[in-house]
Amino acid sequence: MKIAIFYFSGTGNTRRIAERFAETMRQRDNEVELLSIDGLTLEKKLPDSVWQTAVNCDLLGIGYPVYAFNAPPIVLSFAKKLPHLLKNKRAFLFNCSGEPLKLNNISSIKLCGILKRRRLNVTNEYHYCMPYNIMFRHSDEMALKMWQTARQLIPLDAEEILQGQKHLLERVGCGAAIAWAMRCEQWGGQLNGRMYSVSKDCVKCGKCVNDCPTHNIRITKNGKFRFGGKCLMCMRCAHLCPQNAIRIGMFNSWKVNGPYTFKQPKTEEERQRYNKMLTKAYERYFAEAEQRINATTVEPAAKRSE
Repeated sequence: MKIAIFYFSGTGNTRRIAERFAETMRQRDNEVELLSIDGLTLEKKLPDSVWQTAVNCDLLGIGYPVYAFNAPPIVLSFAKKLPHLLKNKRAFLFNCSGEPLKLNNISSIKLCGILKRRRLNVTNEYHYCMPYNIMFRHSDEMALKMWQTARQLIPLDAEEILQGQKHLLERVGCGAAIAWAMRCEQWGGQLNGRMYSVSKDCVKCGKCVNDCPTHNIRITKNGKFRFGGKCLMCMRCAHLCPQNAIRIGMFNSWKVNGPYTFKQPKTEEERQRYNKMLTKAYERYFAEAEQRINATTVEPAAKRSE
């Protein structure tokens, strides 16, 4: 089977999940092409190679981080540029956020509508908890637990997809209205993005300029930073700044700087250093995941082919 997986990742969480899906599906004797959405929406149409990949695949996947209970604008823009197919094709979606709330399940409503008009039939959806890159920093222990859980769930979910077992996330009441209302964050993000600035710690390495998925950051001839009106609030610039030099406007008190190691912390202080918000929701998420992992066995591809 030819599978195309497209993804947008602000600071790396969705990329990890997409790579795990690709790895698992390749182990099951499928041909998988993994493509980042970065840069694909800056032109009026998709590059011919990407267009052909979408047309020729048997199964199409799209991954994204949840922003204010919606898919990021860059993902919606990408979906609108996909070809209108002559016949229906299966698609699966996966997303991640920093909290295990059912409200995250409404994030795909608009995206599903766009894909349906292109004759892409979304048969499978999955949500995974991954550590925050804004609001507060999870401990390294919590980040590792989130990734280990997702890493174990993805092969089970991939098997469902490959076997044609439908799995859609449960919507909450008035989900479409809530998602529509929360989309104001997109315009708010663009406004707040203009308020970004750099501190004296900046060494002008240019990492933020080169990494911005919408090319929203530039350095003028006199060395001044300019932040435009296309900010996604993906946090890539602030989270991955090696000098912690970027201020994120009105939300600077929520800034989280530095990538997660996804390694076991060495001290008790590191284990306990995270916000206790939504403790019960996290415990329920991990318990349900563990129950499913322990109850399901996925046969290796080699064994199934005998």
